[in-house]
Amino acid sequence: MPFLWFRTWHLGVKSLLLHPLRSLLTVLGIFIGVASVVWLLAIGEGISRKAQQQIEELGATNIIIRSIKPPEESIENVGSSHSIVPYGVTRADFERLAATIPTIDRALPIREVRYRFGYLGRNIEGRLVGCTPEYADVNKLEVDRGRFLTDTDDREKWNHCALASEVAERLFPYEDPIGKAVRIERAFYLVVGVMKERTPSAGIGGSLAAQEFNDDVYIPIHTLWSRIGDIIVTRRTGSFEGEMIELSQVTLRVDKTENVLRTAALVKETLKPHHRKQDYAVVVPLELLEQARTTRLMFIVFMGLIAAISLVVGGIGIMNIMLATVTERTREIGIRRALGAKRGDIIRQFLVETIALSVMGGLTGILGGLTCRPLIAALRNLLLRAAPDVFDQLPQVIKEVTPLIVPWSVPLAFSISVTIGVIFGLYPAIRAAMMDPIEALRHE
Repeated sequence: MPFLWFRTWHLGVKSLLLHPLRSLLTVLGIFIGVASVVWLLAIGEGISRKAQQQIEELGATNIIIRSIKPPEESIENVGSSHSIVPYGVTRADFERLAATIPTIDRALPIREVRYRFGYLGRNIEGRLVGCTPEYADVNKLEVDRGRFLTDTDDREKWNHCALASEVAERLFPYEDPIGKAVRIERAFYLVVGVMKERTPSAGIGGSLAAQEFNDDVYIPIHTLWSRIGDIIVTRRTGSFEGEMIELSQVTLRVDKTENVLRTAALVKETLKPHHRKQDYAVVVPLELLEQARTTRLMFIVFMGLIAAISLVVGGIGIMNIMLATVTERTREIGIRRALGAKRGDIIRQFLVETIALSVMGGLTGILGGLTCRPLIAALRNLLLRAAPDVFDQLPQVIKEVTPLIVPWSVPLAFSISVTIGVIFGLYPAIRAAMMDPIEALRHE
């Protein structure tokens, strides 16, 4: 019996080699299908993993309340020559939440303002962030030199600041910024620390914009409230407009993960009576993370279906080639039947040929699929060197995504390729076996 199978495989491969180009094109169809399965699932997994990582960076036990400017039609007196628009989360909201919801372990107030920073004639624009010492821990900021802000800085309202990496490089290209004074508006702030470079965070939905941490200057939040205040005025010829925001964001840390969703509902109920306008948004990273995982499964299924279509097309190619082969070898089939070959022997011979094509296409397709990560990196670098302007216009996710090979996609793609080879090769094999030997011998 083993010799019979070996003989069948030997004859099958030998028959395929009689038409190498035709066999190669048939293998190519399976190769494209298998490689597509691995590639599409790897790209989908890379995009999904990146999205989940960005959400996880916000903290699974965190609840983020963000101030949002309401639509102009809902704001009274907007558009007048001298108008100040109050909106967003207030200090009273912050104190109310921290005092009334027992599951909140820590509350972090944040105020952000766009400002110009200067030192010895060098001026840059960036984001001034009023915060507490916990801000660095929550946002995973690491100190490069010096230190971050302390409770004493905040309590005493000292004019101390910590610089993000890019701000430090641009204001102090040739000297150490520690101990120097940076001008912010009309006041000077002593630099006590420089932070390491931090990867920007992506925007989450419409309520939490992307954050670029490398152009920040951090000062104690009580210093910001006392020196700068809540009103930011934009002056124009003959008029001015202003915004009054007490807090840009409040980050709440919940004691346990299982309490996050219940606490978020309490936060919304607590804030609702004190805000007539929808001037805030509550972002729950845990909720977003669960949604991202569900979306990942849907994305994988969708990508898998697209890739499966490629495999089916390859299977149709196998059927087409094998039907042509049966027609060409009709006389050979008649001779084998006349010499005593059974229908099962004919079916086995043609199935072996289709399986050989499928296995070859599956193996080469897997090798092609494993090149996904280095090949995409090479193409991205090539585009960056050849057309930097085009590269800059690409979406951020395309610039940064790293394909991740899904381990189960490799055996899955190979199994599907072999199964498709058997299914699409079965009909031509049965058709060959059902031929009348006498009619087959008469065939020219």
